[in-house]
Amino acid sequence: MSFGPPLLLSSLNPLAVAGGADIPNAVSIDGTTLSRSDLLGAATSVAERVARAERMAVLAEPTVATVLAVVGCLIAGVTVVPVPPDSGATELAHILADSGAQAWLGKAPEGSELPVVPVRRHARSWHSYPEPDPATPAFVLYTSGTTGLPKGVVLQRGAIAAGLDALADAWAWTADDVLVHGLPLFHVHGLILGVLGALRVGSPLIHTGKPTPRAYAAAKGSLYFGVPTVWSRITEDPDAARQLAAARLLVSGSAPLPVPVFERLREFTGHAPIERYGMSETMITLSTRADGERRPGWVGTPVHGVRTRLRDESGAPVPHDGESIGGLQVRGPMLFDGYLNRPDETAASWTDDGWFTTGDVAAIDSEGFHRIVGRESVDLIKSGGFRIGAGEVETVLLGHPAVAEVAVVGLPDDDLGQRVVAFVVRRASDAGTTERELIAHVAEQLSVHKRPREIRLVDALPRNAMGKVQKKLLS
Repeated sequence: MSFGPPLLLSSLNPLAVAGGADIPNAVSIDGTTLSRSDLLGAATSVAERVARAERMAVLAEPTVATVLAVVGCLIAGVTVVPVPPDSGATELAHILADSGAQAWLGKAPEGSELPVVPVRRHARSWHSYPEPDPATPAFVLYTSGTTGLPKGVVLQRGAIAAGLDALADAWAWTADDVLVHGLPLFHVHGLILGVLGALRVGSPLIHTGKPTPRAYAAAKGSLYFGVPTVWSRITEDPDAARQLAAARLLVSGSAPLPVPVFERLREFTGHAPIERYGMSETMITLSTRADGERRPGWVGTPVHGVRTRLRDESGAPVPHDGESIGGLQVRGPMLFDGYLNRPDETAASWTDDGWFTTGDVAAIDSEGFHRIVGRESVDLIKSGGFRIGAGEVETVLLGHPAVAEVAVVGLPDDDLGQRVVAFVVRRASDAGTTERELIAHVAEQLSVHKRPREIRLVDALPRNAMGKVQKKLLS
């Protein structure tokens, strides 16, 4: 007997729970472990309290209450607005006003005037809700753009299901896996992939609170999610890194993984990490595969259902030769439904023939492998008639042992149009590597025209509240 249409959170099938088929460690987070029946009963109790709402704000701390709030809303067909716990006053006010959230579900930040609906971990309900239509909005996720107030990305249930199924296929992700991560729960990586993915596939989830090397090593999982900073710190703790050798897959995303970190992970764990690419608007559209080739610096091929293409400034096709770069455009069933309250910006993000313009610059080789070289607005540098991706220059510089952080930009130049300039934060242990040595390091590995014309040593790079480098402040 089936339970209506396919469930978004397939492993939380009420009939399976009623039949006694439990998963004793479905979710472990915040020092608490919930079985499948615990999670379903408590989340359905949440659903009963919010079933008549349209949108609910959730202060997305890494807690059991956050998981129950999100799952309860999805059971009831209520749209979730995840709010970063460290949101500043202006950002918080904008998210609440723009989203039209009617109340906080669970904990609320101090000073908020919205009503609060409590989440009770030990409450239980076994009421059955029909599965909402796949076109129902599941989330409004607010982007962390480098300029302006964040935009609300509307993701439908059907898009999320398609995106998660494509990843399960690419990564051979099954209920036999144990997923481990310690990522924030207010964006695609930590929340949708890292919580809903596990609940759709049926694999137990261990959230480590913070993604420390020791916590990852102690979790003893088979599938690990991390951002480059997490993997870099793990490789700086060889003992912890070696304990991940028993895992099946290590997945890196949300930013480019420096090639030296890729190589050290492979050295310590025996695993070449999976790299993938996506956005809040698209979920994950590109990935290397569990059964395929993994190249440092490349994010693989389109996942199931996705098509990609490259276009230059005039809209002409860019050859797939692995070197030529162009604006990346994508199509697929996991793409968003638009920006909330911004019809003009929604329309402007799509081409006339139905492709989403990611705003990223990429290269594609003859085998369909993709390499992301940065954002078109700040990372495409036009110098001396050449089109240069800042990201590939940054990757090479990060491979130098003296470089801790780097941002490459194109600054105005009377002769070249733009000149390549690298802002470099040196490691504290560096004894005095010179600018000339860093320029030569790039010229040895990339075409000479891609070398920085200038290296500027700085103490820190300007970042926004989400930690993204604000390149427009570099000059």
